[in-house]
Amino acid sequence: MIPKTETLIIGGGAIGVCCAFYLNALGKDVLLVEKDDICSGSSYGNAGLIVPSHSIPLAAPGIIGQGLKWMLKPHSPFYIKPRLNRDLLTWLWQFRGGCNIQHVRRSIPVLHHLNAASLGLFHELAKLDGLDFGLEKKGMLELFNTRKGYDKGIKNIHLIKEFGIENRILPLKELTEFLDGIRTAAVGAVYLTQDAHIIPDRFVQQLAGYIETKGVRLLTSCEVLDFGTSGRYVNRVKTTRGDIQAEEIVLAGGAWSTDLARLLQFKLSMQAAKGYSITFKRPAQCPMLPVMLTESKVVLTPMEDTLRFAGTLELSGFDQTVNLGRVQAILDAVCAYFPDMDPDSFELLEIWRGLRPCSPDGLPYVGRAPRFDNVIIATGHGMQGISLAPITGKIISQLSTHDNPSFNMAALSVERFL
Repeated sequence: MIPKTETLIIGGGAIGVCCAFYLNALGKDVLLVEKDDICSGSSYGNAGLIVPSHSIPLAAPGIIGQGLKWMLKPHSPFYIKPRLNRDLLTWLWQFRGGCNIQHVRRSIPVLHHLNAASLGLFHELAKLDGLDFGLEKKGMLELFNTRKGYDKGIKNIHLIKEFGIENRILPLKELTEFLDGIRTAAVGAVYLTQDAHIIPDRFVQQLAGYIETKGVRLLTSCEVLDFGTSGRYVNRVKTTRGDIQAEEIVLAGGAWSTDLARLLQFKLSMQAAKGYSITFKRPAQCPMLPVMLTESKVVLTPMEDTLRFAGTLELSGFDQTVNLGRVQAILDAVCAYFPDMDPDSFELLEIWRGLRPCSPDGLPYVGRAPRFDNVIIATGHGMQGISLAPITGKIISQLSTHDNPSFNMAALSVERFL
């Protein structure tokens, strides 16, 4: 007998699980399938940041020139594996098209609106029975250890303030107090007042457990192989665990969504961006809030009894090997900002890498798919997947009931690069 469901969600990361939560809350029958385990992808080991203040998209002026310089350094924050790949070249051309101030100004209110709404939903989710995922709204520090980096950072702060995003430039004396006396080589700092952080894997796994008690079916080790269609309707999903019939399908497969989109006969412009994190047992001297090492693109996040260092953006396809040189570059960056911190003396818990789904313009894809009326897309969140997960789930639930979300959905259109 072929399993049937009202709504089938493909993908068991933060986005998919949040979609399942909000669709289930509407009373819908929901089945979620995941090719590995729940929270086995980029939702697991990221920096856990919820970032209303980080509203400048990845595609921004100056990033092309900076990226070319970084490519000459093997352990830089940004790396593209040299290869003749049509999808990569198309993505890079589209990315180049977004690296202008007009795109940035259009995107800032979109990202801020989404992230601010998502933070509110995180506070609501934290009140659910059995959920304790370490939500803390302490803000975040941006540190700069070069005058050039600091000047650029202050320029960005003035830019986002034009859109009502308030932050504070910190005197160095006050910075010492924020860091609880930890010595730093920073020449300047900014306090991002609106940001928060969580323990990401705990959030996803606990929320998945919660929705399961509410009737959501979770089917892991279940890979989607193909779709059966009739006109503008997907009437069957073929998986490694058998066929499934669903009235509506939500595609939330992260970086793997490009392959699923091809099966649905449309192209989703996206690249898998590998990121790394190193998690230690929390040392005696530890920042009390997340810290961005701005020039190195590394984040330090305290997570209860652990401390996580996360960073890098590596476009190397679906290669999931661990490059120890890039791991070491993250650790070296920490020492460059905090001379008294010695990661070699910390108790290592885990080295992790994951593939984040990056669109060319730094905005996610959220909306109905072309060609098929019963397919909704929720992917392409880049480095903000965990931050935007609740609001994405909420929007998907609204689209499913044909409500009009109060967001600029045109900016998130699945068809904007077709």
